[in-house]
Amino acid sequence: MFESVSALLAEHDDLQQQLSDPELHSDPARSKRVNRRYAELSRIVAAHAAWTQGVEDLEAARELAKDDESFAEEIPALEESLAEAEEKLRRLLIPRDPDDARDVIMEIKAGEGGAESMLFAADLLRMYLHYAESKGWKTELLERTESDLGGYKDVQIAVKGKSTDPAEGVWAHLKYEGGVHRVQRVPATESQGRIHTSAAGVLVFPEVDEPEEVEINPNDLKIDVFRSSGPGGQSVNTTDSAVRITHLPTGIVVSMQNEKSQIQNRAAAMRVLASRLLILQREAEAAQKKELAGTIAASWGDQMRSYVLASYQMVKDLRTEYEVNNPSAVFDGDLDGFIAAGIRWRKRKTE
Repeated sequence: MFESVSALLAEHDDLQQQLSDPELHSDPARSKRVNRRYAELSRIVAAHAAWTQGVEDLEAARELAKDDESFAEEIPALEESLAEAEEKLRRLLIPRDPDDARDVIMEIKAGEGGAESMLFAADLLRMYLHYAESKGWKTELLERTESDLGGYKDVQIAVKGKSTDPAEGVWAHLKYEGGVHRVQRVPATESQGRIHTSAAGVLVFPEVDEPEEVEINPNDLKIDVFRSSGPGGQSVNTTDSAVRITHLPTGIVVSMQNEKSQIQNRAAAMRVLASRLLILQREAEAAQKKELAGTIAASWGDQMRSYVLASYQMVKDLRTEYEVNNPSAVFDGDLDGFIAAGIRWRKRKTE
């Protein structure tokens, strides 16, 4: 039983050797990749050791029971414990998303609803920032386009985890948050108390660890520079520091103007472009394996969550049917129930 574990145990030993090599830590990207895989395999190694010990304990109890009946009383408990260890190991050996331990780049874009949609985008940003804070994750603002009323037309953030364990990874938690979020409420822009419906889109990308993970040919890039602008389109910089990169083969366009330096904006744009190309790469791999493309990212057309702050209070995930009656807590980052329901939903869809 569990014959495949031997190869994983050997790989774990090899990674342990690599981690003891000082040269590894001079390459942060490679070190991160090795640590991530080591953490994943360490859980399997521990589960396998527990299962092996359980097998030995049960065999010993059965052998001793032949001469001493008191040992027979221990057998049922040992059998139950072994069954639990076996099931845990079996679950860990199920192939999981190789990107689960990755950090992510998240983009929130205002959609239908005008100024109210931009305010809603700001509320979603606050929600995810609070959720990240509750997990001990770090966030980095990459780009934002503000509206006149304090909302966002478009905002992008990087979310970085604190663990190399795939089960605790940022992508593992946030990958099913992509889609259209809709809100019904009386907006701050409404003077007559009428309920409005608006929407904002969320996209989530796994962040690329190493440049060589995604091949980007410089000849495939069209790079434009321009002066950054603020709410209403007014210029906020006197130099051409903003950068727009177009990836010609795919048509992906990434613009950055958050930093005052053209070099910094270009580096941030390349980070986002690499993450988007990684998604396309993963979707192509999934299609080849005839898996659901939705396991990677939801499209802009997928309405996935409804926030109602009108005559009654409710937040409901339209895919999983999970709902709560406390929108304030959700906007304060209480997303664990939705995240867990989304993971269960996708698991059922792929079984």
